[in-house]
Amino acid sequence: MPRPSAAQACLGSFTVVAATVALLAVSGASGVLAVAVLVVFSLALGTVVTVLSLSASATAAKPGPAGTSHATPAPAATPATPATPATPATLPAAAERAYARQQ
Repeated sequence: MPRPSAAQACLGSFTVVAATVALLAVSGASGVLAVAVLVVFSLALGTVVTVLSLSASATAAKPGPAGTSHATPAPAATPATPATPATPATLPAAAERAYARQQ
């Protein structure tokens, strides 16, 4: 099983804290056993959320069968062909220096 990313761990931790606070506020539990049961339930809920986010990211990252991609391929890069050939007389001074350094 892959390790959860930081975002997935934060999501699970937030779920545990939010569920614990909500359940304690709604239930009005005051006994140690009742609070412990609610905390364990919230911890289980946070674990389920983390595991589900792991499986959701694993299926999103997995590519489909060949030929079913909806992405359009990028056009092949073609060099630009100038309308007139560049001669040293028509090049600017900076371009001449750059061309001289490349040779």
